[in-house]
Amino acid sequence: MVFKPAKTLILASASPARKRLLMMAGIAPMTCPSHFDESKVEVEDPAELVKALAHCKAEVVAQKLLANALEINVQPDSALILGCDSVLEIGGEIHGKPENAAVAFQRWQQMRGCVGQLLTGHSLIDLEVSRTLTRCEVTQVHFARVTDEQIQAYVQTGEPLNCAGCFAIEGRGGLFIEKIVGNHTNVIGLSLPLFREMLQELGYEPTQFWS
Repeated sequence: MVFKPAKTLILASASPARKRLLMMAGIAPMTCPSHFDESKVEVEDPAELVKALAHCKAEVVAQKLLANALEINVQPDSALILGCDSVLEIGGEIHGKPENAAVAFQRWQQMRGCVGQLLTGHSLIDLEVSRTLTRCEVTQVHFARVTDEQIQAYVQTGEPLNCAGCFAIEGRGGLFIEKIVGNHTNVIGLSLPLFREMLQELGYEPTQFWS
């Protein structure tokens, strides 16, 4: 199979964790946060919600690139735009980032000892051929039976306030996760295996994106 030449990857996200995942995989993306207003999307199904949000974020950046409204020196035809969004579904409820420390504390009281689904939507746009792929990956997360004191100590670090699902498995929150079933990078915010599959579906060889 003949693959198309690699392009500049633009990550439509301000998430340092997502950028770090790509960097660890040998891919150095340009980051252009979309600043998309997530309240505009009202979808009850968690999988459809994260796919819609990921697509909207990628599309906002794509349109800005086409309008030459981004402060980067990249031509639209030579770029791929990746948008991502994650939520935690647990007990039939969808959770994104907690609004404040009190919400984070209450949420952890509800999550401890339970099993949740971490869903991450991925949307990859190839402007040259006007093609978009949007996918969702789900990873099962088993939460430990932590004490109120442990929850309070964790919330005071500030870490859960910046994370969908109120925890960072690659950070202090990893102490409170018993196990996961599925891909661990998906829990961090970007499924590297799914991203590889999406690149290949668009006709690109993932290793050619190594910097």
